Amino acid sequence: MARVKITQVRSIIDRPQTQKQAIKMLGLGKINRYVELELNDSVAGVIRKVQHLVKIEEI
Repeated sequence: MARVKITQVRSIIDRPQTQKQAIKMLGLGKINRYVELELNDSVAGVIRKVQHLVKIEEI
């Protein structure tokens, strides 16, 4: 599986609760925080929900 670096670039203020939960499930919560995760189907689905709030880079 590929690894990806996910960086939060936009705030979750005034976002729907589902998007706030998705950011928390990824392990983010503040702007410029990042996590490195294995890209699988479940992570890809969560990323798709908040793709406008994060930046994704392949490692």
